Amino acid sequence: MSRKPVRASLQGSDESPSDLGTGRSLEWMISPLSEQVFWEDYWEKQPLVVKRSNPDYFGSLLTLDEVDRVITTLGLRYPTITLKNADQAVTSEDYTVQGELIDVAKVYQLFEHGSTITLAYLDNVVETLAAFARNLERVFSFPFQTNVYLTPARAKGAKHHYDSHDVFVLQIAGSKRWTTYGTPVRLPLRGQDFDPAVHERGEPTLEFELEAGDCAYIPRGVVHDARSGETTSLHITVGVLHWTWTDLLLEAIADGSLNDAAFRQALPPGFARQDFNRERARELFRDLLTRLSANSDLDAVLDRFADEFMSSCPPLLRGQLDQLANLDRVSLDTVVGARSGVISHVRTNHEATTVDCYGREINFPVQAAAAVRFALSNSRFAVCKLPDDLDNAGKLTLIRRLIREGLLMVV
Repeated sequence: MSRKPVRASLQGSDESPSDLGTGRSLEWMISPLSEQVFWEDYWEKQPLVVKRSNPDYFGSLLTLDEVDRVITTLGLRYPTITLKNADQAVTSEDYTVQGELIDVAKVYQLFEHGSTITLAYLDNVVETLAAFARNLERVFSFPFQTNVYLTPARAKGAKHHYDSHDVFVLQIAGSKRWTTYGTPVRLPLRGQDFDPAVHERGEPTLEFELEAGDCAYIPRGVVHDARSGETTSLHITVGVLHWTWTDLLLEAIADGSLNDAAFRQALPPGFARQDFNRERARELFRDLLTRLSANSDLDAVLDRFADEFMSSCPPLLRGQLDQLANLDRVSLDTVVGARSGVISHVRTNHEATTVDCYGREINFPVQAAAAVRFALSNSRFAVCKLPDDLDNAGKLTLIRRLIREGLLMVV
């Protein structure tokens, strides 16, 4: 069920690890709209446009200078960097060497003549975007990706299309005018990609201009296109790599077929014959659906997806070398806090307290359960404020272990 490449080393932030990404999540992205209104009225239902008249609102996430640094110094290859132009054909041969090496000078020449520079999975290499994606992942329980689009003035990178995943569009610089059309496939699955020969665009349903600081949400399946304004446009497309009930049902059916021989029976002999009576087949099919509903273990299947989700979210451990170097200085008065770039789950039984994080099971004594939960749910506290289930020596031992594991940090 893996959805996303493993993140590479991250670069490019002047903020301290403790400040990185703080408060930048769904609520911040769609403000002043509330999360509750978003879930009830917009999520998977209709587009949302948030206008702010605040061009610096998303400036802490990305800048034009940072994009230039990524393009010119990190050695990214095709197809991480691609060029798109809805008005004229551009191929990878036009700006690559040996098939995947990027000719940066040629990239900028093509940009000058109307092509959009697309940077895929930029959260792999820009620390602020990684932290932002992680905060959103914590809210949604889905993996996220951030693609970045640098478009010259009065240009259009892609022709009208729909995406098979929901997207948020964050305008960083310049402006783009967007048009949404029909929804030929409502909530398409992965693999149900837009095909202009099959899917009709439909009539325009919404037109809006995103200026720097503005944000839009476009559900999957909604056809759209966009053209930049009179200056260079830079925007981030934040993609939600969701799982659906279809995915969960397929997992449940797989379990049913392993645990119940009824699912493994052959189809009725002769089912393809024209004179075959399908009534008995309908009865058997209804029986299988009933057995699936009655015998499926929803918790076990959801746990599987939860494990896959957490395994796709490696902790962001910027500054860990310094944290380890100063472990001996940690005292009862030291102020520590849970790392913002960590997604974990705490389990407790009569034998141990276990923290699941990025495919690891980190075990602690059962008597440390309250202290572990407290530590991982607070962004700032003194070591001495841990619950008194542990004595002072135990508190220091636990905090140092949590720091070593990358779950906690001195702030």
